[in-house]
Amino acid sequence: MSNQLSKEKLAYFKEKLLQMKKDTEQEMEPNGKNGPNESIQELADYDNHPADMGTEQFEQQRDAGLDLMRQDRLKEIEDALGRIEDGTYGLSEKSGKPIPEERLEVMPIARNLVEEEE
Repeated sequence: MSNQLSKEKLAYFKEKLLQMKKDTEQEMEPNGKNGPNESIQELADYDNHPADMGTEQFEQQRDAGLDLMRQDRLKEIEDALGRIEDGTYGLSEKSGKPIPEERLEVMPIARNLVEEEE
């Protein structure tokens, strides 16, 4: 089944995906975030209250969880870029039916039709 998206639309979605990839990679850089040691150092200036250490641990776990989500998103973006390259972008992986452009607009990494998602 041929892809219903024009070359222009494919180029548009590729650009959108590359921007998403760039944004995601920037979010993963530790530039804006305090490193774990920085905030612990801050706490060391006070008496180390157990609640403070618990907060610190929670923040580290939360950041690790966010990084895992970002890594997953990065993989999804790279997979979608791969589908553009091999000509299967915009087609459902389950049924091979075209994914509506409106869905791709909202979710450029979509692999399936809405009704096919678990």
